[in-house]
Amino acid sequence: MSEKNREGKRTARERMLAERAADEARGRRKKKLVVGGVVLAVIAAAVITGVVVQNERSKPETPTAAPAGTTGDKNLVIPVGAADAPSVLTVYEDPRCPACGSFEREFSPTVDQLEDAGKIATNYHIVSFIDRAVPGKGSKYAANALACAQDAGHFRDYHDVLYRNQPDETSDAFGNKAVLINLAKQVEGLDTPAFEACVNDNKFGGWVSAVQQDFDKSTYKSTPTVLLNGQPIYPKNGTEEITPQDLVKWVDAANQGKQPAAAGSHGQSPAPTSTASESNNPSPSAG
Repeated sequence: MSEKNREGKRTARERMLAERAADEARGRRKKKLVVGGVVLAVIAAAVITGVVVQNERSKPETPTAAPAGTTGDKNLVIPVGAADAPSVLTVYEDPRCPACGSFEREFSPTVDQLEDAGKIATNYHIVSFIDRAVPGKGSKYAANALACAQDAGHFRDYHDVLYRNQPDETSDAFGNKAVLINLAKQVEGLDTPAFEACVNDNKFGGWVSAVQQDFDKSTYKSTPTVLLNGQPIYPKNGTEEITPQDLVKWVDAANQGKQPAAAGSHGQSPAPTSTASESNNPSPSAG
């Protein structure tokens, strides 16, 4: 074969290889464009979904009804204790929260005694976020039942009964309205047709949602959150672990030189709101 023929075949082969490489490069570019387009579409969809979710979370909620005697912005706080008590205890808790149950079973007798002595008023924020993570409606339905009890003037007693009978967090027993209604039998004067209808109709469902949205916007992200005159005291006050005895000591120290209030009937009288007690931004020195 002549050198010329060999050169011609080599040139043709190189040209063919070059064209094949170009085709493969074009194919890779096309594939990248297709994949990139899909990724962009997914990202766009995620962004749109995120906006929708965020809009849902930030959508202002105005409850159609609030329980009697509630206070604060949009009447989202359930107050217990004398209106002019020298100190304010603020409590954020979810009815399904096991840590809240532990706190209440250990501390509610002490809190009740401090309220009855006119030393503190307590502001309760009843939140309901556990239903988001653990399937069920127990947080929301129990929060509504607590609102119904407040409306009937029996919040504190029913609140204490509810936490003494709190089911395991993974159980949605409070999602059964009959359970919530049955527990009212342990509170004198609460087991009435009006309370039963309030629970069954989820009368304060909008209010429950508004309380949760208020909690979502706060700096507090867990329950129980417990503040004394705006300062966190649970599970510690500075370096001191909280105990019922220490709670009494801290309240007495905060009230030094101040007169206790005349307590209301079994701690059920309206309590004050205060900028300090309801602040979502405790001081850096708080424990």
